[in-house]
Amino acid sequence: MKHPKTALAIVDDHQIVIDGLKSLLQGYDQFKVVLECTEPEKMLHLLEQTSVDIVLTDVMMPVMNGAELSKAIHQKFPHIKILALSMSGQGDLVNQMIEDADIAGYVLKNIGKKELIEALEKISQGGIYFSDAVLHEMTRATELKKETDEAHLTMREIEIVKLIEKEYNNKQIAETLFLSERTVETHRKNIFRKTKTSGVIGLIKYAYEHKLI
Repeated sequence: MKHPKTALAIVDDHQIVIDGLKSLLQGYDQFKVVLECTEPEKMLHLLEQTSVDIVLTDVMMPVMNGAELSKAIHQKFPHIKILALSMSGQGDLVNQMIEDADIAGYVLKNIGKKELIEALEKISQGGIYFSDAVLHEMTRATELKKETDEAHLTMREIEIVKLIEKEYNNKQIAETLFLSERTVETHRKNIFRKTKTSGVIGLIKYAYEHKLI
């Protein structure tokens, strides 16, 4: 019995990436690329005219990025599965795309043919596929968010962290935020205590990792 082919759409702002993916899929007759496009917003119109099972989308694209496209596809064509491809597995972004667009997978662009086919086969059968490196980043992003939530930094404290990052001293921070130097010093002590850091370098590292700045 002949199984129906899985219809694929590929969107990436670089045609060479689309050509590369199509090349990797050659010889795998269970998959058929029915749409390809370098403009995300145009892909939305194409999907209205052609039936597609899985959309492979780049994440970092101008005008409309992969997260925005995935969300739009999920809202207009909820039956379509989405496999995101990126140069990096940004855990917070992946978690956001799962929440907003219910994406079925996320892989890095450095994967080989074997993993790409494995991902597509799993998704076409109703499963999900996330590269090991992506899963690691997702876990790390979740842990960092938990740490941020537990730190309970106030908006005022975050303002002060941003000024510390700009190398403002207590007097400059006090003048900028219309506070007394003593109040700023109290805030600084609370910030270091909550973030469990002991110096400016450690605090700035914490702030960048937890996307406070």
